[in-house]
Amino acid sequence: MKVFDIHERIFKFVVNALRQVKYVPQTEENKVIINQLIRSVTSVGANDQEADGVSSKKDFIHCCTIVRKELKETKYWFSLLSELNPSLLLRFKPLISESDELIKIESSIISKAALPS
Repeated sequence: MKVFDIHERIFKFVVNALRQVKYVPQTEENKVIINQLIRSVTSVGANDQEADGVSSKKDFIHCCTIVRKELKETKYWFSLLSELNPSLLLRFKPLISESDELIKIESSIISKAALPS
């Protein structure tokens, strides 16, 4: 049985997202959105790693909350790019779905961590 590793899953999501943005046409609008997307998706990975190394429950919840917030932002940018570039919808749909899944997982982690010990 394979042990579920959220950190590995997030890392793969970030790498895949960064690989897929290379296919976006370089219009002025898209360049701005790509820049925002790259910032949000790399923040997902960085804050996930930070959450893995914190020393208090409060810091852990805070980092996970940032991860969830950045995932929502990343989903928004992929959705916007898909709307503006319909030919990329099939390429971005799995990333939008994965961001939804990761948002749910992070929400569950936050809820469980917030329970009294």
